[in-house]
Amino acid sequence: MSSLPDLADFEAFRTWRADTSRWLPVVRDIARSHVLSEVVSHVFATGTNLVMALDQRLILKIFPPMFRAQYVSERLSLTQLCGRLSVPIPKIVAEGERDGWPYLAITRLSGVLGSDAWPAMPEAEKERVLRQIGTVIAEVQRVPPGPLLDIAPGWEAFLRGQIAGCRARHARLGLAPKFLDGLDDLLRDAAILIPCDAPPVILVGEYIPENFLLANDHGAWRVAGLFDFGDVMTGFRDYDLLGPSAFMTAGRPRRVQSLFEGFGYAGSDVDFALKRRLLALMLLHRASDPVRHICIEDWQQKAGDLVELQELIWPY
Repeated sequence: MSSLPDLADFEAFRTWRADTSRWLPVVRDIARSHVLSEVVSHVFATGTNLVMALDQRLILKIFPPMFRAQYVSERLSLTQLCGRLSVPIPKIVAEGERDGWPYLAITRLSGVLGSDAWPAMPEAEKERVLRQIGTVIAEVQRVPPGPLLDIAPGWEAFLRGQIAGCRARHARLGLAPKFLDGLDDLLRDAAILIPCDAPPVILVGEYIPENFLLANDHGAWRVAGLFDFGDVMTGFRDYDLLGPSAFMTAGRPRRVQSLFEGFGYAGSDVDFALKRRLLALMLLHRASDPVRHICIEDWQQKAGDLVELQELIWPY
C-alpha cells in the first residue's frame, strides 16, 4: 500500500504535489478501495489541496494534515446543504483518511467555470448572473447551520482577530496611505455597525467566479453549480456579499443593484451605514487584499479616501 508523506509546510506540499509520480499510486489505492475509477483525467494544479478528476464523473480531494480544517468545513457543509438548495452542489460519494490525510470523493458538476465565462459575457447577462448569485447566497443562509456552528473561530472571536491585525495586514499588502489614514475611524465604526449577536448564518466566504459553474441556455446565462466549501464558517450575513462586490460588480450601479436585490436588499436599505459596514467587512475579510482584488480600473486614483472608496464600490 502506498503512503502519504509527513510534510513540514505548504511549500513542501506544493513541491510534492507537482510531481505526479509521488502521489498517483496513493490516489489509485484510494480509488480502488472505494471501487471508484482509477483514471485521473485532470489534475487541478492550483489551490491548497491535492485535487483531481477521476474520469469525468468524480472529483477526489485529498487534504494535507495542515489543512484538516478545510476538510471538516467541506464535509460538514456538503452534508448540511445537501438537498436544500436550488442549485447543484457536489455530493459525497466516499470519504476516509490515509496516513493522517483526510479525503473526499465527490460528484463532479457540469457547466462552464465562472472565471472562464465571465469576461466575455454581455453586460445584461452579468447583471442576470449577479442577481442569481445574490439569491443563492440568501438561499444558503436560510439553511440552518447545525454542526457548522462548531467551526472555530466563532464570529465574535474572528472579528476581534481580524480587527487586531487589520492595519498591519493592509500596510504589508500595499494599501495606499490615504486609505490607511482612515482605517482607525472605520474600525471604530465597525464595532457598532457589524453585529456580533445576530443569528449566525452559513458563510461560504468566497462567492467568486472560480467557485461556481455557469450554463448558457440559448444565450441566457445562469448559475449551474456551486463548489469549494473549505472556508465555510458562520457569522453575519453581509460578509458573503464581499466576493461578488470585489471581483464582479466593478462599481457598476446596475450590477450592484442586481446583486443586492437578489440577496434581498431594497434600494432603501442601501444607505451610508450599509456601505460603511460592507467596506469594514471587506477590509476584515479572511482573504482581504483590495489592491489586487477590487476589479475597478484605477480605483486607487478615483477614490481619495475610504468614504469615497465605499461609494465607488457600491454606487446605488
